[in-house]
Amino acid sequence: MPKLSIIIPCYYNEDNIPVTTAELLENEKLFPQEVEFEYVMVDDGSKDNTIKALQKFEKENPGKVKVVKLVSNVGSYNAIVAGMEIATGDCNVVITADLQDPPSLMVKMYDYWKKGTKLVIANRSEREEGLLKKFFAGSFQYLMKHFALPNLPDGGFDYVLFDKRIREEVLKMKEKNTNCLYLMIWLGYDYVGIPYKRAERKIGKSRWTLKKKVKLFVDSFVSFSFLPIRAITTLGFLLGFLALFYGLFVAFAKVSGLIQLSGWSSMMMVVLFVSSFQMISIGVLGEYLWRTLDASRNRPNYLIDKVYSNGGQES
Repeated sequence: MPKLSIIIPCYYNEDNIPVTTAELLENEKLFPQEVEFEYVMVDDGSKDNTIKALQKFEKENPGKVKVVKLVSNVGSYNAIVAGMEIATGDCNVVITADLQDPPSLMVKMYDYWKKGTKLVIANRSEREEGLLKKFFAGSFQYLMKHFALPNLPDGGFDYVLFDKRIREEVLKMKEKNTNCLYLMIWLGYDYVGIPYKRAERKIGKSRWTLKKKVKLFVDSFVSFSFLPIRAITTLGFLLGFLALFYGLFVAFAKVSGLIQLSGWSSMMMVVLFVSSFQMISIGVLGEYLWRTLDASRNRPNYLIDKVYSNGGQES
């Protein structure tokens, strides 16, 4: 009997939980009867009543639901990994808690898995969002696809089904400051992409702030691309050649006397330009060095406080 583990990171979702869980339970009717369901709900350090809503869902469905309470807020991707650690399914699904991604699509994803596809991605073809959000999301996906992960599906994704083998491989990596869903792409498995239109959030307010989006971009880009380092090297060579030619030009002007060079403004512009390049280079190198230091410390990405299962029992 195949088991499907549904992993849902939750952060300030107390109003979403009753609606989302009811939708998920209703969605089970679309699957073959032999499928066993497991829900792994991860509370990512919420300060509202999210954990109480999750405990209520678990008590109403003993043996089917596991509620993972993290010690503090560590971000949705670390929360997903925590859920993967607890999940026991033959295949696994990651879906958001706000119903922006349609649960009904899960059936089609499962059918692909049954046919042997280990990774099935629901990629966003459209978004019911404002122009500014669409612009930033599109720019992020373009840069990642063209300079980091060429096999990334168009539109990006957060909704994915993957085999337990992929779950085990991602857990073994224990990577820090990264995107665990993009790690599944990086592993190199062939995948099937299913385009869909992402709905607008109807309940609650998103906690996905600009600061978190910038951090995600930096973490993802640095984790999967060495383009920033190569760009520094290339620009350094170009500046070196320009400096060489400028030095030869100054020497020629001095010896020949044909051209009179005077004024400090042009020299200051060169000094300021080179200095700014050096500071940017130090910053980029610092990002890579910091991640090396962070990985060497071997600190955990998350701490599980409690796991509720079997009718509210703690473990």
